[in-house]
Amino acid sequence: MAYNAFTLNEVKRQFGLQIHEQEALFADASSVEVSPWLQETLREFAPLALAMSTEKARSEMIIAPILLEVRRQKHETISLFSGMEFTVDAAQGLVGFCDYLFSLSPTHFTIEAPVIAVVEAKNENLRGGMGQCIAEMVAAKLFNEQQGKPLQTIYGAVTTGSNWRFLRLQNSDVHIDLTERYLDQPGAIVGVLLWMMEHTGYGSYE
Repeated sequence: MAYNAFTLNEVKRQFGLQIHEQEALFADASSVEVSPWLQETLREFAPLALAMSTEKARSEMIIAPILLEVRRQKHETISLFSGMEFTVDAAQGLVGFCDYLFSLSPTHFTIEAPVIAVVEAKNENLRGGMGQCIAEMVAAKLFNEQQGKPLQTIYGAVTTGSNWRFLRLQNSDVHIDLTERYLDQPGAIVGVLLWMMEHTGYGSYE
């Protein structure tokens, strides 16, 4: 089994997780002002990506620019990985390629201390991407422990490009935010991702 084969019920059962649904889980995350570059990129290309309605178009024209904006606002002190193989524990099915991973290290040669897993929802189905995202979050937690860089909290996001939902993993508890963020407010999406960085030990391993 690979990350993209996990369903929500399977990750609960296999990893002994408790799933909690919570309103306004990231209510403390403030919207931020995004760059003119991101504003122009989304204005020009988001309608095209949504009209094409393919995973590749949404990934390249919407999701990647938003995630690159997060890296820019962190002054490139973090790294963003796209489509990287992330094999952590084959026996548990924690293998495969991740859509996107944020790491606390600025280097792009190796993944170090991953803190946020971002999964593009298949068939524009946010719920359908939850299992994969949580499996990647579990893998990130285990990977950090194996590297001697444990983090108390791992975050995740599932997105269709136009809709975003965020998650938090602490110990065996997964909290899913019932509040969705939408593409027409990119500052709110970037704000949550930045908040996650600041509340997970950011800077500890630089």
